[in-house]
Amino acid sequence: MYLLMVIHLQLKLFTVGPVACYPQVLEEMGRQMFSHRSKDYIDLHKDLTFLLKEFLETEGEIFFFPSSGTGFMEASVRNCVERKMLICVNGSFGERYVEVARANGKEVVVLETQLGEPTMPDVLDDYLRRNPDVEAVAITHNETSVGLINPLEKLASVVKSHGKLLFVDAVSSMGGVDIKVDKWGIDVCFTSSQKCFGIPPGLAVASVSAEALKKSANMRNKGWYFDFILYKKYNEEFNVPTTPPIPQMLGLRRILRMIRDEWGGKYKYFELYRERNRIIREGVEKIGLTLFPRKGFESPTVSCINAPKGMSGDEVYEAMRARGFELARGYGKVRGKTFRIGNMGYIEFKDIYEMLKNLEEVVKSKS
Repeated sequence: MYLLMVIHLQLKLFTVGPVACYPQVLEEMGRQMFSHRSKDYIDLHKDLTFLLKEFLETEGEIFFFPSSGTGFMEASVRNCVERKMLICVNGSFGERYVEVARANGKEVVVLETQLGEPTMPDVLDDYLRRNPDVEAVAITHNETSVGLINPLEKLASVVKSHGKLLFVDAVSSMGGVDIKVDKWGIDVCFTSSQKCFGIPPGLAVASVSAEALKKSANMRNKGWYFDFILYKKYNEEFNVPTTPPIPQMLGLRRILRMIRDEWGGKYKYFELYRERNRIIREGVEKIGLTLFPRKGFESPTVSCINAPKGMSGDEVYEAMRARGFELARGYGKVRGKTFRIGNMGYIEFKDIYEMLKNLEEVVKSKS
């Protein structure tokens, strides 16, 4: 077991998920299992609910799904949209939201920007004025495919001014940047365990508002497995309708307690993410590389970088992997033209500097 861990840790992860896990998290996840109908589980569920409500600044329901974040993406559509919704698209994961909605028979108004460009509040306001019959708006907070973060607080204000439900894909932002769920009026805000919290994949987490639950209560043909009302019923006893990923939940409780009790609170944790990201962005620019998204809207958790002259993004990825660093390939329409460097999960500053040194050598070897 120890030998296997050593082998895997030799490859330093700068991926966009799954990411490297904190040692304390892996230790916690190594505990013997217990029944999800036992007091041990109820206590875990209760602790996590309190910690996440505090972290997200919400009085809404907290749900735990045995899935990736895409499970909540589909659940938001099935539980809260009868006919029509608006989806903001800045890249591949906004496109996925569109695919999910249409696969569930919903009519979709697509607000799509040029790749690398954010959704701006005035444009969203115009779309909502021209489409007053949409029931909800979906926004990808942090578009991982192009390394771009949208101005969520301002966009949320526009959505609420039109009286619409708001769904936020916070898969690669929750835990890395502040999200004030109730203050901003977010109705469904979801993430996956394998991103900013530095936990293995398998757990999806979301906050769900009273308005979203009200819509779900009267929704027909919404399915069973991801039914918000079913989860709310079990939540009343701090339980779940089906077997949950208990190890991931234990890991999440551990990291949230560490953030609160050992690392100075969530704002210190966000500061750590900003500093990692700053070092990476300044480092790649010093090498002579450029970032893909519009300046001022760069993601705080993943940098999308234009491939250097004479190399494809895939070639950079392969060359770095051969040196012991797992970055991330370009994704979707910009694959080959870009590569990505994530700064989520368990990363030490010395590893960032070592990675940048190797990246400079890779780039200069082809110049």
